[in-house]
Amino acid sequence: MPYPNFAGKHVHPVLTEPASFVRYWVEQGALPADARAPRGVVLLYQRPLFERVCAGGGVSPFAPRGTRQTAFLGLHLYDATDGTVGVVGGFGIGAPAAVATMESLVAIGVRSFVGIGTAGALLPGLGTGDVVVCDRAVRDEGVSHHYLPSSRWAQAAPTLTARLHQTLSKAGLDPTMGSAWTIDAPFRETVAEARHYAAEGVAVVEMEAAALFTVGAVRDIEVASAFAISDSLADGEWVPQFGHPRLPERLSAMVPPAVEALTASA
Repeated sequence: MPYPNFAGKHVHPVLTEPASFVRYWVEQGALPADARAPRGVVLLYQRPLFERVCAGGGVSPFAPRGTRQTAFLGLHLYDATDGTVGVVGGFGIGAPAAVATMESLVAIGVRSFVGIGTAGALLPGLGTGDVVVCDRAVRDEGVSHHYLPSSRWAQAAPTLTARLHQTLSKAGLDPTMGSAWTIDAPFRETVAEARHYAAEGVAVVEMEAAALFTVGAVRDIEVASAFAISDSLADGEWVPQFGHPRLPERLSAMVPPAVEALTASA
């Protein structure tokens, strides 16, 4: 059976574009019609990380909160970039949440994104808090296949990815470049799959990158991703380290280099 189930869906017009969703919220008064969107945005999947960034100062809300949360209402702008780079978080994890957020932001004018999150190591030698910049991702989630016909890989934007690797290196985070296995069913990752992808040299497993890269290709925008290692699946054994103190330290340290990379592309 083909996937998606409706064969050939990619040639048909969609029911609702992101721009229609944004127009609705403008009409509802939740988004100012004249709001100037940033050119680049950092996507933060971990709510505590986003809250630390907002509490640390130097950012201002993009739009006032309305009666309910929507994709753009958590957006904040970095004051030092004159509003050309923003940060958003607290929208949830996984490809559907990340893509819904990114699509709405693209519709208001954002042209480049850097995702910062956690990932599980597939290869031995990656320790807790180690930083991996993703150059491509296996499309083993569902979202990307509704945007483009099925294929094995989704590619990160090369220029932005190289710049992100450079800024993370300059910050002393010693990033490695590697590929990701993107899957949106974390409790259905099998030992056989983890060993298969590790044997192919895939560095990490996570939940968003392939979908973001695919949507980036469809919308003609730049998307890059970097991860801090939060757990390990190497050698077919799961070793969680989500409470390790090095993890939040490294995630926090990754945000300013991401802003720098986006500022250079703005």
